[in-house]
Amino acid sequence: MGWRKHVSPGLPPDLARRLPSGYEVIGDIAVISLPDELRDYAHSIASAILSRHGNVRTVLDRRPIPRGDTRVPEVRVIAGTGTTTTCREFGYSYRLDLARVFYSSRLASERQRIAGLVRPGEEVLVPFAGVGPFVVPIAARGARVTAIENNPASVGFLRENLRRNRVAARVTVIEGDFYEAARSLPPGFDRAVIPAPYRRDDALPLGAGLVKEGGRIHMYTFGRIGAEDELPGKYEGMGFGITRVRRCGNVAPGICRYVLDLVRMPHPA
Repeated sequence: MGWRKHVSPGLPPDLARRLPSGYEVIGDIAVISLPDELRDYAHSIASAILSRHGNVRTVLDRRPIPRGDTRVPEVRVIAGTGTTTTCREFGYSYRLDLARVFYSSRLASERQRIAGLVRPGEEVLVPFAGVGPFVVPIAARGARVTAIENNPASVGFLRENLRRNRVAARVTVIEGDFYEAARSLPPGFDRAVIPAPYRRDDALPLGAGLVKEGGRIHMYTFGRIGAEDELPGKYEGMGFGITRVRRCGNVAPGICRYVLDLVRMPHPA
């Protein structure tokens, strides 16, 4: 990314090589994940980012992989003030606080892809719904969505974003832990979209159990670079047909996010 050349002259050569290759712009906030050894240079790095974006008012340093099912990120402000913003994604608008909720603009095209697969009238389950970036476009396609989210701050923004995008009438919001809420949900969903937190692949069998035979599941997981060759065997052995395995970008050094498009296969007679 061209921004590096504005920062590198002010850094020792060994640290310049540690600069992240990119950063996200979410609304009017830029988000970067700095290695610990670059934190003393955070202000000059932030200045370089601000000089390239007239619409950016704040720069945040965010740890790359939020932990826990609420996915509350660890962030610090390194330039500007405030962590709440409003961003637009393929015509939809989302308000959020990047210090209290998880959101990644790097999944925007993937969210649009999934919405394009949904047919009007489908019943769709979305656990770990966050502030609604999967839920809103799917509901806008005419589906009925059950959205489950455990982070109270995310739930508040989710409800606001459903109203903001005029899809609230097609979405049932459940505030609570997915692993608890799933016990009271009736099976028979046409599709499940599961953007699981880091190391929570156990969400797949639970979510898939609520999908009808022949239904579709879109599972997001994490793995090392090159895991595309290993994932199909793992999930086919769990009773799923696999129609697609795709890398959805790096989230930390050596760790990638993957999406698997799965079909729930019939149980053997």
